[in-house]
Amino acid sequence: MDNQYITLEQWRTLITVVDTGGYAQAADVLHKSQSSVTYAVQKIESLLGVKAFEIQGRKAILTPTGQFLYRRARALLEDSSALERAARKLSAGWEPEIRIAAEIIFPTWLLLECFDKLGTESPHTRIEFIDSVLSGTTEALLHGQVDLAIANAVPPGFLGMPLLRLRFVPVASPNHPLHQLGRDVTIEDLHKHRHLVVRESGTRRSTRVASIDTTQRWTVSHITTSIEAVRMGYGFAWFAEEKIRNELRDGSLKTLPMRDGGERFAELYLVLADADSAGPGTRRLAEIIREAVSSECTQHQ
Repeated sequence: MDNQYITLEQWRTLITVVDTGGYAQAADVLHKSQSSVTYAVQKIESLLGVKAFEIQGRKAILTPTGQFLYRRARALLEDSSALERAARKLSAGWEPEIRIAAEIIFPTWLLLECFDKLGTESPHTRIEFIDSVLSGTTEALLHGQVDLAIANAVPPGFLGMPLLRLRFVPVASPNHPLHQLGRDVTIEDLHKHRHLVVRESGTRRSTRVASIDTTQRWTVSHITTSIEAVRMGYGFAWFAEEKIRNELRDGSLKTLPMRDGGERFAELYLVLADADSAGPGTRRLAEIIREAVSSECTQHQ
């Protein structure tokens, strides 16, 4: 190759041609002339002695070799971006912003206390918080949208630390008909009443959302809506005890006396999106969360 190297910009050009479907489209996205885009791809082919594209009609189609180059080029650019992010964090000290996603079942009051504690230590670090449900948390990690996540499962390729075991109980308003039966509640009883369910926030929603077969169901996008609907007597639902501790304490929600138990459990994990490049602020927030859970939520772990 006579000491000539393919630049990241040339690899980025090849990727854009593939993603947009042609040289002209790539030129529009990259704000370059079509001839410069064509030249960049031809330079790659020339230096490597391969053919990345073949023209079919007006479209540039990847050859098998081109498919290999495309996959490796994407990985190369992602690694380069990760390296740049890590370098910026190291040079700047504490990060100017920390992005975190947390399963909506995690106690909001506790997370806000953690944010406040970090704020006293680093007042200028901004927090971007995403309420997520099931696959939504996983997608936030996989798509690089967050630095830290509290997830119900650890996605492949990530490392997670066990954080909290939550106990879910079935509840309804004290005035709900299920509380007027004068006996233990059965599954058959639940079938006759409305069930409140929270929808997953991810684009690839699972069909295994915890639910039972009832004649009526309301599916809402946020747990606060579900809690309010149950509190107002519109149905029943399963909630994590830590999430509704105030409602249980003031009596606006009451646990249903299920004949066959009815309690459920969920494990939550603390996951760093990139353990190698996590900044000091992200690591400190993770530590604060672990300490808070240990001191405030020990009864169900």
